[in-house]
Amino acid sequence: MPTTAILLAAGSGHRMQGSVEDKILAPLNGEPIFLHSIRAFLEAEIVDQFTIVYRDDAQRDALNEALGQLDLQHVSITWTIGGEERQDSVYNALDQQNEDCDYVFIHDCARPLISPSALHALDQAVRTDNAAVLAHPVIDTIKRTPIDGSTRQIELEDLERNRLWAMETPQAFSYTQILKAYKNVRAKGLAITDDTAAAATIGLNTTIVPNDRPNPKITTPADLQYAEWLCRQ
Repeated sequence: MPTTAILLAAGSGHRMQGSVEDKILAPLNGEPIFLHSIRAFLEAEIVDQFTIVYRDDAQRDALNEALGQLDLQHVSITWTIGGEERQDSVYNALDQQNEDCDYVFIHDCARPLISPSALHALDQAVRTDNAAVLAHPVIDTIKRTPIDGSTRQIELEDLERNRLWAMETPQAFSYTQILKAYKNVRAKGLAITDDTAAAATIGLNTTIVPNDRPNPKITTPADLQYAEWLCRQ
């Protein structure tokens, strides 16, 4: 039952404020950020192929050079050019998979601390339920502001914290179902920010796999410093 990990590496990283040239290639605990995700998948032994979504030829060359540091074992590599938005990049990668693909894990390479144990749990869930996502409960008090975006002297709406979950990646799906979902998103011109939102457009419900280990997204220089600290623990 072939399984592909789609690794999203084409983001612009503009919120890194120029502190690194390419955050996906920035060093974390001695090696490029994106290699950490690949190592976790290789250790988990749950995928047969990586599809790496890249920004341009120069980045692809740099990513490919970094891959030389790893023993990829039996796992093959394919490449897909990224799109204007994340959802376009995901669709490009989905569209190039072979028809015999059974499951896909869609992962933002900017989350380098994913653990093999979390991947195993996600793999079990997707094989049972066809759609699964790593997530963690929201611990902060969350308020919703008015629709006009006002922030001064406004009425704040309380949300039930015990029903709120922060989505992570990977998000894993039956290949045929998530491809159908993304085709629906494109046909209707919808804007989405994650893959579970695409799944919801065709009525595909998602199973939450609680993740009790930090899996932060590297977005700012402070996030990179935090990830370095986590690596040393």
